[in-house]
Amino acid sequence: LQGSKQRRHKRGVSSSCSQVPWGIYLPCYSFANNFKGICNFDEINYFLLCFTCSRQRYVLGDTAMQKMAKSRVFLSGMGGLGLEIAKNLVLAGIKALTIQDTEKCQAWDLGINFFLCEDDVANMRNRAEAVLQDIAELNPYVHVTSSSVPLNETTDLSFLDNYQCVVLTEIQLPLQKKINDFCRSQHPPIKFISADIHGIWSRLFCDFGDEFEVLDTTGEESKEIFISNITQANPGIVTCLENLPHKLETGQFLTFREINGMTGLNGSTQQITVVSPFSFSIGDTTELEPYLHGGIAVQVKTPKTFCFASLQIHTAMLALDQFQETYSRKPNIGCQKDSEALLKLATSVSETLDEKPEVNVDIVRWLSWTAQGFLAPLAAVVGGIASQEVLKAVTGKFSPLCQWVRKTEFFMEGDRYDALRACIGDTLCQKLQNLNIFLVGCGAIGCEMLKNFALLGVGTSKEKGMITVTDPDLIEKSNLNRQFLFRPHHIQKPKSYTAADATLKINPQLKIDAHLNKVCPATEAIYSDEFYTRQDIIITALDNVEARRYVDSRCLANLRPLLDSGTMGTKGHTEVIVPHLTESYNSHRDPPEEEIPFCTLKSFPAAIEHTIQWARDKFESSFSHKPSLFNKFWQTYPSAEEVLQKIQTGHSLEGCFQVIKLLSRRPRNWSQCIELARLKFEKYFNHKALQLLHCFPLDTQLKDGSLFWQSPKRPPSPIKFDLNEPLHFSFLLNAAKLYAAVYCIPFTEEDLSADALLNILSEVKIQEFKPSNKVVQTDETARKPDHVPISSEDERNAIFQLEKAISSNEATTSDLQMAVLSFEKDDDSNGHIDFITAASNLRAKMYSIEPADRFKTKRIAGKIIPAIATSTAAVSGLVALEMIKVAGGYPFEAYKNCFLNLAIPVIVFTETSEVRKTEIRNGISFTIWDRWTIHGKEDFTLLDFINAVKEKYGIEPTMVVQGVKMLYVPVMPGHAKRLKLTMHKLVKPSTEKKYVDLTVSFAPDSDGDEDLPGPPVRYYFSHDTD
Repeated sequence: LQGSKQRRHKRGVSSSCSQVPWGIYLPCYSFANNFKGICNFDEINYFLLCFTCSRQRYVLGDTAMQKMAKSRVFLSGMGGLGLEIAKNLVLAGIKALTIQDTEKCQAWDLGINFFLCEDDVANMRNRAEAVLQDIAELNPYVHVTSSSVPLNETTDLSFLDNYQCVVLTEIQLPLQKKINDFCRSQHPPIKFISADIHGIWSRLFCDFGDEFEVLDTTGEESKEIFISNITQANPGIVTCLENLPHKLETGQFLTFREINGMTGLNGSTQQITVVSPFSFSIGDTTELEPYLHGGIAVQVKTPKTFCFASLQIHTAMLALDQFQETYSRKPNIGCQKDSEALLKLATSVSETLDEKPEVNVDIVRWLSWTAQGFLAPLAAVVGGIASQEVLKAVTGKFSPLCQWVRKTEFFMEGDRYDALRACIGDTLCQKLQNLNIFLVGCGAIGCEMLKNFALLGVGTSKEKGMITVTDPDLIEKSNLNRQFLFRPHHIQKPKSYTAADATLKINPQLKIDAHLNKVCPATEAIYSDEFYTRQDIIITALDNVEARRYVDSRCLANLRPLLDSGTMGTKGHTEVIVPHLTESYNSHRDPPEEEIPFCTLKSFPAAIEHTIQWARDKFESSFSHKPSLFNKFWQTYPSAEEVLQKIQTGHSLEGCFQVIKLLSRRPRNWSQCIELARLKFEKYFNHKALQLLHCFPLDTQLKDGSLFWQSPKRPPSPIKFDLNEPLHFSFLLNAAKLYAAVYCIPFTEEDLSADALLNILSEVKIQEFKPSNKVVQTDETARKPDHVPISSEDERNAIFQLEKAISSNEATTSDLQMAVLSFEKDDDSNGHIDFITAASNLRAKMYSIEPADRFKTKRIAGKIIPAIATSTAAVSGLVALEMIKVAGGYPFEAYKNCFLNLAIPVIVFTETSEVRKTEIRNGISFTIWDRWTIHGKEDFTLLDFINAVKEKYGIEPTMVVQGVKMLYVPVMPGHAKRLKLTMHKLVKPSTEKKYVDLTVSFAPDSDGDEDLPGPPVRYYFSHDTD
């Protein structure tokens, strides 16, 4: 576009990937120089992007990331929705974005556009120019430009040829159709997306051309299925190993390998038909040899072509467009006359359509009454979905939307909240401003929630209202592509403080109290019952289940509503929990994750996940657990001489034999670190295989005559060390560096060279393998033993080793200390992931398992949750919409839980789980939200308590429990005597404790039945507390 402007950073450097801010320019330049002659600038840009977008890389994959890093997008309209889309696209890391807008900033925009400030309104700046710098600062690798050139019916659209995708917001229908037709006519077609918010209604349209090929429709990892049987039939039936569900769909393709007997299937690709959850059919197998054992079926991703139609539109939206053409405005807010006019237009439009759709009067009227308004959380939702569609358009990853998503009082006050008032009314606006909100977590969802709070005016009332946010974490580089309130200069600063400051720039009227605390039992003095009762709504933005369960328990105890949400890649969920209306978070539990059996990890891995977990366990054992045990032991027993004396006199010292072994094998210099690493290589990857084959030769048979070594068990092959093998070199070097770190041994760059290592290795003596009598565990239900038994020979050996260390002056104070390493996945210089990758892939090679690259290993070993800004924005918007309902005191039917997957794409809304009533007897019932209360006094006995419950609630408890402590169970010996004891003596409260929560049960209706459960009973120690 002619007249296109590019906003400058304060130091005069343009906001583009080719000229990044000086603070990161030199590292980028030197990194790029390393790739001279290897890759072009787009590829270098992609490598740079991967450093900050590692979580997103797990969502999209390298191919899609590379395509995205070469894509250019044109985006028209910098209202609230356009800005949401721009934010998400820049965080994702496209190559270039042009934002176009002709509108001037108004006070109205402050409530919908989070990058505008009051100066922009006062100076009537162009909206695109006003937000350019803030958008560009989100990602220095994205080239962001702005344009204020009008886009109308006379515009020459040929400039759009420079873009792979065009996104329109706030554009009237005739012009949308013209631009859509132009995009479709290009070769290849320019991807076209149109999106708008009209008050409480939204729409989103996609047109990617007649033949849009998607290489991966779901983004899920290819499934691997272990096979237990294949029939010789037409069609052949494949049965999964041990009746594990395959989770496949009819029509999918699988390729086969490692089949014994029916070898003709190996390497072939077959289309399958699902027969049952545990079996599927393939082609004719009658001509193949009989199946013997083993085999793995691997899902094959096949491309899918989507065909799109050009722009069409909903009847009500067509009527709205005609209204705008006729009156040069949208319908006035809450105006009955305009509502009737829009309804007439909708009726006449319906008559002209072939299908003659029925006009929904309520939809048309609400559209008319709120069309001028703007609901910021709705923009977050639609902006997240629309942004994901753009990424699909430029990468060909995931299934695109086909083709549509659609989804009072009012007094203009001329402030930032007018657009919100148009949608929800002034009374509800004021309720939002009076809210006390406790936001737990300030990561990706937390940042988005704070933005929504700012646009909605939450906690801005002068009389009341406050946002309390807490997060103990510091900002990391990997946070920057999702947590949009943070910038590179914020790295290693507290998330909560930084986010609070950034949110105040969006809306200076906010009141925010930022903390650095975890929310857990240890901080209940801070987040006490009094604190919770002051809060109107608690919102969690957490990344683990246990923390959610704890916060939910506190909300349940204090009768506070809770809004929970989470994302994993393109998937997301929201859950609404309202006192007395819904079940709580703890009312349902996901099935526990299946643990890898101990014997599988130790001796019989079958998948790369097993070898990665084994390598991670080795890291924890060698460099964290053992050093920690070593230090703890020598803190208890300060001298080696004292320990020797105690052992010799028959004392049993916990952990002493392992500690003495560590001391006796302690390396003293870099050469000994290399020697130790080399010995570990031999133990893990050579002797271990030889020992297993000694215990179970290849022809070993089970009692039923079948072979021991058959799928999923894989026979190991011993590996012979070769320094010229990169994997061997990597393990040796990284293991030695980690040993040097825990034993505080220095080394130089010269020490790391292959020649230096070769010289050291030439002096290392490797003992020949000698089989041992150790029993190899094969029971998959067996757990790792807590303690390894110590023999008398071990004791004698330990005494000898310790005496030798003392006499050699190798048990000094400095010798009795080790450095404990904490696993850190995001520091590429510490060698943690490099060690685990090398160890895992060597073990995989030993068992003929497909290896994993460093990137995949990091994800599995680090338990990294894939993340992308689009789903985060959508989820936070959905939570904010439910927050508005809670603030308005809506009935049960209004609340909705949501599950979404933007990859497919699918968005499913469900009713919340209604709270269940538990009947006791005689009409007495309770729910999880009910809590009985009893007020006592200093001499109040347990019998007084039981009688007080009977008198107040009409039923006598037969059992009283405090947590896991049984205070009174009639059948327990001695418990009858407790009836005369005071509650103070039984419960033993701390001085500041005002109450205790107890659980009571009641006698069953008939003998032999279980006791009837009751609600929690809160016992107050005095009458003046509540």
